[in-house]
Amino acid sequence: MAMRLREVALDGPHEGVRLGLVEWGEPAARQTVVCVHGLTRNARDFDALAEALAARGARVLAVDVVGRSRSSWLADNSAYTVPTYAAQLARILELLGLEAVDWVGTSMGGLIGMALAARPGTRIQRLVLNDVGPFVPRAALEVIRGYVGQDPLFATLEEAEAYLRRIHAPFGRLSDGQWRHLAEHSVRATPEGLRLHYDPGIRVPYEAQATADIELWPLWDAIAAPTLVLRGALSTLLLEETVRVMLRRGPECEVLTFPGCGHAPALLEPSQIEPVAAWLGLRA
Repeated sequence: MAMRLREVALDGPHEGVRLGLVEWGEPAARQTVVCVHGLTRNARDFDALAEALAARGARVLAVDVVGRSRSSWLADNSAYTVPTYAAQLARILELLGLEAVDWVGTSMGGLIGMALAARPGTRIQRLVLNDVGPFVPRAALEVIRGYVGQDPLFATLEEAEAYLRRIHAPFGRLSDGQWRHLAEHSVRATPEGLRLHYDPGIRVPYEAQATADIELWPLWDAIAAPTLVLRGALSTLLLEETVRVMLRRGPECEVLTFPGCGHAPALLEPSQIEPVAAWLGLRA
């Protein structure tokens, strides 16, 4: 089935929050894969992966985390944190009646996945972490701090694309068409011009969190779901030493390293998509 854009209104403590979804595949498919993006990114990053997984029989739901793209912005900037995101995504799984899902999370999306997978009675059957783990060095957080929450104004889409090519150069050697796809879905039109399609307020809690290493080893140890760890060979966020420790403790874990990229593999090329699909049991 063709890609479909959806919105889900949350309830309870999340009343007033709407989350945008991009859905691929048959709603009645036996396997559902949830894809969650990185800190300043959005659901359309997963178009190539989602299309490939749907073609193999899966239902794929890519989510715009609150504050990004088609999802609501929060009045309280301090609530832009992983616990908030995890609570909202746990609720959306309940509202959609999804008892068991596979999870693909890039960077922040992986941290959210870890938080949910570590819960008793988790709905996550299999977990794919794209260039993130239970230890994130402060130096890598500082690099992201240099651009997160910026609110640049672009006169043209070409200017926006040039900006994204610069700050996301670690994504690797993407084609012109792939960079254009990312650019088209990373901006919103305003009366002044084009701006990045996220709430600049996401910077507020990040400023406080980026002052020290992130260490989540107890969370990692609580995960039981089989886990696939993807790593960019040049990554400064998911260190080789971190991966070695992950293999010695925590859940059953496999690691794939992709050459020519850092943080984080864009999952746009067949060479990155195919091994993920195969690990999820989805073969062409």
